[in-house]
Amino acid sequence: MSALSKVEVENFTAFKKLPVDLSPGVNVFIGTNGTGKTHMLKLLYAACSITEGEQEPFAAKLRDVFKPYENRLGRLVRRQTGSATAKLAIWRGADHKIGASFSNHTDKAESVKTSGESKWKDTRTVAAYIPVKEMLAHAPGFRSLYKKREIAFEETYADIIDLAYLPKLMGQPDQARARLLKTLERAIEGKVIVKGEHFFLKNKQGELEFSLLAEGMRKLALIWLLIQNGVLLKGSVLFWDEPESNLNPSLMKEVVTLMLELQRMGVQMFLATHNYVVLKEFDLQKAKTDKVRFHSLYRAEDDAVTATSVDSYLDIHPNAIATTFSDLYDRDIERALKGVK
Repeated sequence: MSALSKVEVENFTAFKKLPVDLSPGVNVFIGTNGTGKTHMLKLLYAACSITEGEQEPFAAKLRDVFKPYENRLGRLVRRQTGSATAKLAIWRGADHKIGASFSNHTDKAESVKTSGESKWKDTRTVAAYIPVKEMLAHAPGFRSLYKKREIAFEETYADIIDLAYLPKLMGQPDQARARLLKTLERAIEGKVIVKGEHFFLKNKQGELEFSLLAEGMRKLALIWLLIQNGVLLKGSVLFWDEPESNLNPSLMKEVVTLMLELQRMGVQMFLATHNYVVLKEFDLQKAKTDKVRFHSLYRAEDDAVTATSVDSYLDIHPNAIATTFSDLYDRDIERALKGVK
């Protein structure tokens, strides 16, 4: 199956007009707050996830993933004076494309014009979206509540719980998957088991319910589950919003190692980060054959969000993360030198 290769958006949320060429391996989105990193991940996830299960319409998935006020998709159109139309296009490979357009007056998903959706759904793509907020500790009862009540949770939360509940894949894991599972078991110091709707970490101390675990460890445990149950296999796509959230920086080396290994297995990845250690670990660990692309989102002079995409850490520009840490280092040196006579 071809990987996602390109996305073009016009008048969509923070974006005025933006084309981005995507890597078939790891795509790292950086930028200051409000430049649309998470929106880009959600848009691409919506396009991937409609090929699975009941194959929800693309417009309906956009609505459920973004959760605009009163479910009015028109609120996803970039805010401006007068009428405006949002246009979306996502490519898989060279010429396999899905598109959508809707105005800021569009209320219902049924009013959205789409193109290429039927052919797009002919190719199944397994996709997982890990939101910033960890959900497995809150999983018991969440799915039934989400299906019966109008609650202000984006569908990414319900989707990731459904994937975590999938049973173990039949047969023995291949060598690459087995190696990743062992690496994660060392990091979380155990294995994950499921009893009913409750998740537990089983280790030397016994069975610890997820509500007693540090949130960062729960996220690593979730990755273990997704590898074990076969969600993350060759051809699948992983979206991870702020992988550094609630994780000690000492674990970033293992997290980046994990993502690079998944990429080598054929998993395409998209992540949004504000973390210098994550960026630098990719720089230090990336082999010549690894496919890693950095997308720097920033506001141009007309306040429109634009992007530069590069395959080398040193070429990232602008790099708000590195600039901030460099400034911090300079201030620290300046303070230290003031004490030198």
